[in-house]
Amino acid sequence: MVPTSKRPRTPVVAVTGAASGIGRAFLAKVASSADFRRVVAIDEQRGDVPGVTWRVIDVRDPLLANRISDIDVLVHLSADYGLDSDPGERRAYNLRAAQTVLTASAAARVRRVVLVTSAMVYGAAPDNEVPLPEDAPVAAESDTGVVGDHLEIEALVRRSLRSHPGLEVTVLRPAALVGPDVDSVVTRHFEAPRLLTVKGCSPRWQFCHIDDLVSALELAALGVVSGVVAVGGEGWLEQEQVEEMSGLRRLELPAGLTFGTAQRLHRLGITPAPAADLHYVVYPWVVDCASLRETGWKPQWTNEAALAQLLELREGRHAVVGRRLSGKDATLTAAGATVAVLGTAAIVRVARKKRRA
Repeated sequence: MVPTSKRPRTPVVAVTGAASGIGRAFLAKVASSADFRRVVAIDEQRGDVPGVTWRVIDVRDPLLANRISDIDVLVHLSADYGLDSDPGERRAYNLRAAQTVLTASAAARVRRVVLVTSAMVYGAAPDNEVPLPEDAPVAAESDTGVVGDHLEIEALVRRSLRSHPGLEVTVLRPAALVGPDVDSVVTRHFEAPRLLTVKGCSPRWQFCHIDDLVSALELAALGVVSGVVAVGGEGWLEQEQVEEMSGLRRLELPAGLTFGTAQRLHRLGITPAPAADLHYVVYPWVVDCASLRETGWKPQWTNEAALAQLLELREGRHAVVGRRLSGKDATLTAAGATVAVLGTAAIVRVARKKRRA
């Protein structure tokens, strides 16, 4: 009698950033999964998800390797992508965390590391193919914004693959994220009184709900998908559909005026994101999720449903070109159409006067 092949041993998975955000969402999903033998939660403080092993440590600590020696798969979700974070501090944290995770995993002989960046690394451009294939060139501009962090992290991954050929690294690139506590250039775009567009070009809108990112992370942790993996809703929404759903009208401006003004405002510290980040709300960057689709994976959330939740979550919030407004400022933004570009000239003049004073 020929013996039946043994079923592969279920892996032990560790999750960084496990106490909050996407890390907590993923941890809650896999905590009771029969596909993992044990689940280890790593964060600077103990979280509230039961049934897992908590290990309290700063993910940037070089001693991390000693705490993951019994791990098969590490899913790295400890990151700071806050628009209002200090850019230098944010990037230093994100790069140090990713570098430590990759180095420690190689030292501890972890079999697989899964990281999340963004489909933003493909860049948003008026002549982008719709949708972009997963193996499309990385064409985003490197700057001080969140996109620059993603590009630097992916560069770390490429160097790590050369330095540690025995380590498997999977990178998930989600479309524009939607869900509770998600705060980005895209979500703030929908907090404005008008939807900014550029003359001669119409964006296509694709979203990725956190629930779908979590299910894709689970497949990546199990090794069902590997390499570079795009994640997002099926298809996309046209600008006209988005305007109809949101009830927001567009404000169309020349590209030079839009990006020139945004860059001046950013240099003055008035808006949190560099001008290049505006590309992601006026130009297309839709991705084809071929790797996931081939496994039979389907998103739970349509683009329409994700946008509907985004619109629900933005209630009571006001922003103009990424700058969050409140109280009196928010009331003033409704005064006229040019506000969606920022009440620009006036804001710049006031800022300059204050600097001279």
